[in-house]
Amino acid sequence: MSWHLADPRRFAGVRMLTFDLDDTLWPCFPTIHAAEREVHAWLEQAAPVLAERYDIDSLREHRMRVARENPQIAHDLTEIRLRSYRELAEQHGLPAELAQQANSIFRQARNRVTPYEEVVDALRALGRRYVLVAVSNGNAQIEHTPLAGCFAHAFMAEEVGAAKPDPALFHAASAATGIPLERAAHVGDDPERDVLAAQRAGLRSVWVNREGRDWPRELAPPDLQVPDLNALRKALWRNEE
Repeated sequence: MSWHLADPRRFAGVRMLTFDLDDTLWPCFPTIHAAEREVHAWLEQAAPVLAERYDIDSLREHRMRVARENPQIAHDLTEIRLRSYRELAEQHGLPAELAQQANSIFRQARNRVTPYEEVVDALRALGRRYVLVAVSNGNAQIEHTPLAGCFAHAFMAEEVGAAKPDPALFHAASAATGIPLERAAHVGDDPERDVLAAQRAGLRSVWVNREGRDWPRELAPPDLQVPDLNALRKALWRNEE
């Protein structure tokens, strides 16, 4: 699939690119699953009663229940996971510090992402022409991933108090850089949490469609659709010619 630019004029004057992380710059689920397996393997040694009672799937179900019961912090994935571990530890008479230890193990493994093949070189090239800011609903710590140094700033939903499609992450990027949102474009894989959210906040929108999916008919199309970041770079370069 080649890139598709709806209107080249839409990207004139863009100075900042904000980027989603999970499934835009790296595949999300392999990393999450590996991190959850690492935590469960640790529990088998540190808290066997808990590991025997809960497998990876039931631990995930428990965490999702905690999120449903605490919608006011559902955007804070780190806190939700920590509360889940705390609740389980208390129910089984285990030390309270076990929850923090399990959470720390997860966070470390969560950062062991594998970027898509073109991402590092493409970000470095884009960073020479634009200010790059990472804005994620997830809780990967960009400074501890292979993409450390690629972004001027990085923000997580748990830091700004809301997850996309809420515009809080975009406003944080604008405040940190001093670049207004009308001079920015957002790059992401999710039609609603990325593209629609960017459109509503006044940014240009770029849909990274790595799997060749059909665009949802009920949504306004993105300004630019690309299969990867190399195509994004080429499209923006051509727009400047």
